Amino acid sequence: MGYVHDTAVAEFIPAQQCAYTVGAWSYAITSNVGGMVKSAAANVSVIHIPLNLPQNSAAQKGSRLKSIDIWYKIATAACNAITPVVTKVVLPADNTAMPAVAAQTFTYDSGHDTAAKRLAVQNHKMTLTIATPFWLDDDDEAYIELTVDAAATSVVTLFGARANYDARL
Repeated sequence: MGYVHDTAVAEFIPAQQCAYTVGAWSYAITSNVGGMVKSAAANVSVIHIPLNLPQNSAAQKGSRLKSIDIWYKIATAACNAITPVVTKVVLPADNTAMPAVAAQTFTYDSGHDTAAKRLAVQNHKMTLTIATPFWLDDDDEAYIELTVDAAATSVVTLFGARANYDARL
């Protein structure tokens, strides 16, 4: 049995694997590309993007999360805000309360480093680079909470996300 140490692994998360709050979200295929589309309405939705990567109980094995790419589109009118939070939580032992989540520090790519750039009417590929990449232990959960504050006529489509990580197996 061999050993794998790959520093360029990626995992795509389709829009259908995410959870959506508030608003009318429906799956649509446009030009052979699928995505979850939020109908125009002035409301605030939260998209939960799970990062289901290999985990390991041994130190520095499994997945070391480095960055996340998120593909989305804003049409008709700019949103009021688009706010991502990269989250990591350590799952508790039996009969123990869920702990507080730990928001991870990250930087935006140059096309999304201001709020105005993130909420503009256009197709987006937003990259969040983790300031201190972290290994996923076997009792960790990692995800993105993407808050979408839509204007009355904003139509938002999430195409999916990609987790970029190192793998040691």
